Order: sequence, then C-alpha cells, then structure tokens
Amino acid sequence: MTLFDGIVARIVETPRLRVNILERTADDPRTPDEQTVLFVHGNVSSSLFWQEIMEDLPGDIRAIAVDLRGFGTTETLPVDATRGVRDFSDDLHATLETLHLGTVHLVGWALGAAVVMQYAIDHPVRSLTLQSPVSPFGFGGTRRDGSRLTEDDAGCGGGAVNPDFLARLSAHDTTDESPTSPRSVFRSSYVSADYATAHEDIWVESMLSTSTSEGNYPGDSVESASWPGFAAGTRGVLNTTAPRFFSVADIVDLDPKPPVLWVHGTADAIVSDASFFDLNQLGKTGAIPGWPGEDVAPPQPMVSQTRDVLDAYRAAGGQVTELELEGVGHAPHLERPGVFRRALLQNIGYIGPRNDPAPPTESIILKSED
Repeated sequence: MTLFDGIVARIVETPRLRVNILERTADDPRTPDEQTVLFVHGNVSSSLFWQEIMEDLPGDIRAIAVDLRGFGTTETLPVDATRGVRDFSDDLHATLETLHLGTVHLVGWALGAAVVMQYAIDHPVRSLTLQSPVSPFGFGGTRRDGSRLTEDDAGCGGGAVNPDFLARLSAHDTTDESPTSPRSVFRSSYVSADYATAHEDIWVESMLSTSTSEGNYPGDSVESASWPGFAAGTRGVLNTTAPRFFSVADIVDLDPKPPVLWVHGTADAIVSDASFFDLNQLGKTGAIPGWPGEDVAPPQPMVSQTRDVLDAYRAAGGQVTELELEGVGHAPHLERPGVFRRALLQNIGYIGPRNDPAPPTESIILKSED
C-alpha cells in the first residue's frame, strides 16, 4: 500500500548491513553511472518520500532511493555519532559497491544532504543536489563562522527531541489528535500550510518507520552546566550532526568539484536562520525559559552558514546553483515537484532523447554563479 505503481523495493545484502532500496521496475540495470541518480532521505522519514520524483524522471535515467540504517526497512544497527554521519555514508558506499555502481549523482534531503556531502568528501561523485540541507557545521550550537558555542554542544543532539513526539513515534501514532503527533508534525514542519496531497498516509507511514531503539533515533544526551542543561551524547541519529562530531565545510576543498544544486524553501520550519527546532531560537522566543541571551546562546544561522560555504565553494572554482522557493517548507520536492525535477535534470547535465516529455512550464528562478 505504500509503494507507487512502477516502484519496487528489494533488500541489498552489503558487507555492512542489509539495505532496502527502491527502484523503478522499468529501469535498465545496465544504465551507465552518469545517468544514475541515487536519493537519500532525511531524518524521521524513508525512501518512500522520493517516489513521486522517481516516477517523474525520464525513462533513460536509473533512479534508486535508499533507506538509511534504522529507517524504512533497512537493518537497524546502532549509530556511532562520534563518526559524524560516516556510519550512514559508509553504508551508502557499501550499497553502491554491491550494486556495482561507481560515480553517480547523489540527491540528499536534510540529514540525507549531510550524508551525501560527507560521501563526496570521501568518494568521487558526479553531482550533488542538496535539499533543505543541515548546515555544513551541524545542527545547533554554532556561530555563523562555525565556531562552537560550548565545548559540550549544549542544547544539541538527542536530548532536544520533544518527549511526547518521541512517545507517539514509538507507539506508531497515525492520528492528528495532538500537535506533537507525527502526522501533525508533518503538516506543521515538513511542508507549508497550503500543501495538499492524497499521499499523506504514505508519508506518515514513512515517518513511523523510524527506529527508536537504543543507539538510533534520537540518541542519548548528557548533563551540561550550560543552558538548557543537557548536551549531545555519543550514540544515535541526532548526535551525528552535533558540531563536535560533524563538519562538512571541507567540501570547499574537493578536487574535482562536482556541480552543486542547493534547493530550499523560505518557509522551512526546520532548517532556517530562525529554526523552531533550534533550542536557542525557542529560548529567544520565550518558548523555553531561562535563555541566557544572544551573546551566550544565539540561534544558529543555518541557511546563512550554508550560503557562506557554498559561496566559498564557488570562489574555489565549483559550480553552485541555488533554487530558493518562496513560501515552500522543508520538502520542496513534494511542494514543487515540477520545479525540483527540472532543476535536478539541469544539475546532472541531462540531455534526453527526443521523445522525452518537455520540461514543466512552471517558472523557476535559479541563483547561479552567473
């Protein structure tokens, strides 16, 4: 019930773990690497979220979406957060090797964007498409230049999750009876208020596939002397992007530099310069009491940090295209699929056969190096 027509799931046995992937039934496994696109989902989601875009890509492209460990139906194994997101990116590399794929195009969403950036630092890629990416300096706890606010990353990591949301996620709650249910969080945080779809039940099922077992989502935390009283632990998903463990700012030094497409919405509640998921921002607004002030605990300027790093990437010779979508939330590929598809095809340098459908006519504004 969760798979679209023409999409099939299968398990890939890699040397590291069993990985679930989605493919299109009509795709040719002999498709060359330069026409292969691999999609990596974000946090509290799975490969199911990519199905609309996979369906809409031209027929001579091979489209693959993976479930990260502990999500979807990929094997659940503990996540060592002291390696940043490398448990995930190493799993991805093992999956590509098992599929006999080499240098392909990577698309990552939020946490998945962090994973594909780390992958690009460790292995060659043909292009990167970053949708609503986590800041190159991690999630929370840094100033604009990436310097850390505290030595223990106070307010970051596994302790930042709303406990009622976690309980409802663990209980597989499909209702919208509470603002902290997964369905309500999808509506309020993943997409903008005007998004409508017949597939919401599938997106919620995808969220509910998240493993909340020990060492997975959200991860552990430790006490902190700094506000708000806890800091990032060493295990689990949210701690992988704690600033002391994670930075992909070195992407600026890649040689060669794959073309980068950055897609984000101006109404993103999760990744922004005033994120409602950043405890310092919540403290600033008074939602959490005791905030010590802007000098001590400023909100993280996530989008500005990404722009700074990608500007440096461009200045170092890389090709960067920014697609900023007005009024769109955390999931542009759901809210503006035609625009997303067109920008993705441009970024991978796609030149299709004459019988390929014409690109969508919806207007698109790209901020490029020109």
